[in-house]
Amino acid sequence: MGLIKTLHTCALTFSLLASPSFASLNGTIPQKFGIVMFRAFDTTDITAPLEVLNFIGLMYNTEVALISDTLDPVSTQPLTMNPKNSSVWTAITPTHTFDTAPDVDVLIVPGGPGARNPNMTAVWNYIAKAVPKTKHVLTICTGSGVAAKAGIMDGRTATTNKAAWKTITAYGPNTTWVPKARWVEDESAEPPIWSSSGVTSGFDMLLQFVEKIYSLQNATYIANLIEHVRITDPSNDPFAVNINGTAA
Repeated sequence: MGLIKTLHTCALTFSLLASPSFASLNGTIPQKFGIVMFRAFDTTDITAPLEVLNFIGLMYNTEVALISDTLDPVSTQPLTMNPKNSSVWTAITPTHTFDTAPDVDVLIVPGGPGARNPNMTAVWNYIAKAVPKTKHVLTICTGSGVAAKAGIMDGRTATTNKAAWKTITAYGPNTTWVPKARWVEDESAEPPIWSSSGVTSGFDMLLQFVEKIYSLQNATYIANLIEHVRITDPSNDPFAVNINGTAA
C-alpha cells in the first residue's frame, strides 16, 4: 500500500493547486477498481491507472484492489531476462488474492514481459471468473494478450503493443486486432472492453475513460495536473509502423 499512499499524497498536493467545481454525476459511477498483478508486469501499466485513480479518488468515493495469486510482493523482474544481474526492478504488494478479491466495477489488466508467461493459469482463471461481474474491462499494452488467454476477447475488437504485435495477437485468434489504434473501445457486448496500445497509450485510454464516465472537465483537470498532452483521437497511432512481424 506504500505506493498507493505516496501517489495519493502527490495527488492531494497537486489538487491544492487548482480546485475546479465538479458537477454531480447522474447515474451510478464506478466505485471499485481492481488491478490484476503478475510477475514481470510493466511498471507504468499499473502506476498509470493508480495515478489517474488517485485524482478520481479526491473527487468521488473510489476503492482500488491490487489483486494477485498471493499477498507476496509482485516484482517487475522478468522470469528469465536479467543478463546484467540488475536490481532495478519494482515490487508492489497486493491487497487481495484471487480468492479474496471483492467484486469490482472496473477490472484493469496490465501487460509486460510476464504477459508471455505460459504458466499463468491462476491469472487467466481469475480474469475469466471476474469479468462477468464487472461493468468495464480496461487492458493496457500486452494486457490484451493476457485477457485473450483468459478467453474474454473472443468476438471482440482490440489492439495491443505494436512492438509485440505478432506474439500477442496470436493469443487471440478469434479477436479482431486493430493494427493502427492508440486504443480501441469495444462495446459490442457486456461488459465493454477497452484496450490500449503500448505502455504510455494507457494514459490516453484512461483519460478518455474518465471523460466518458465522469466528464471532460475531470479528464482535462487530471491531464493538466500530470502535464500530459492527451491524444484524443484513437486512430492517431504513430507507433503502428512498428508492426514488422517480430516480437519484442
